[in-house]
Amino acid sequence: MATSRRRWIKLATAALSAAWLGLSVTPTFAADKIVVFAAASMKNALDNADAAFTKETGKEVTVSYAASGPLAKQLENGAPADIFISADTNWMDYVAGKKLIKDDSRVNLLGNKLVLVAAKDKAKPVDIKHGFDLAALLGDGRLAIGQPESVPAGKYGKTALEKLGVWASVEKKVAGAESVRAALALVSRGEAPFGIVYQTDVSADPGVAVVGTFPADSHPPIVYPVAITASSKNPNVQAYFDYLKSAKAVPFFEHEGFTVLKR
Repeated sequence: MATSRRRWIKLATAALSAAWLGLSVTPTFAADKIVVFAAASMKNALDNADAAFTKETGKEVTVSYAASGPLAKQLENGAPADIFISADTNWMDYVAGKKLIKDDSRVNLLGNKLVLVAAKDKAKPVDIKHGFDLAALLGDGRLAIGQPESVPAGKYGKTALEKLGVWASVEKKVAGAESVRAALALVSRGEAPFGIVYQTDVSADPGVAVVGTFPADSHPPIVYPVAITASSKNPNVQAYFDYLKSAKAVPFFEHEGFTVLKR
């Protein structure tokens, strides 16, 4: 009886020790998870690329998607992240100016196009050129775009419409959205007849279709820079950063319509 009791105590002690050890490694695992702040328009491509990276390496990635401006402000306010991917160079310049990224890691990763979208069942081609009558096309409806002050897609959209001589006629019809994907959703739900988004966003919602592409010279080049944050101490971040720039990641970006920029 005493022998059995001693054996039971040993087994119980071993089980508790194993449980304690299992719990003790959890913080280390969580600390090694790669945290990415990425522009909302990256979601489909980056989710797929990250899944492949995790499958190959066993290293986990978690991504916070939002407009580049709010993400930059979160970094400035001390939010922890290892990688920042912006949908324009201005917000990357902003965090660089605040010493929030490792300057020598900064790379222009991807390019994109700006398009006009409508609900798929109402989509008719629009000839986007100087002076095209977007106000008449909108009628009493709204134009969904990202907030020009904080959302790069909205900034590009406003710039393009100004260059084409159209902005003044539609400014009061604009429905500003918190991100480019939010603008896309307004069109998909029928709350706005037209929206301005990136070409890569369209595949995310089967309810919308491209009706026109903005001329490349109507706005600055759409560039997605990526950089490692200055605060990152994650031992896995360099491997992930190198992966994003490698040939292995290219198919995931190109499948969604991004242009992979030469470096």
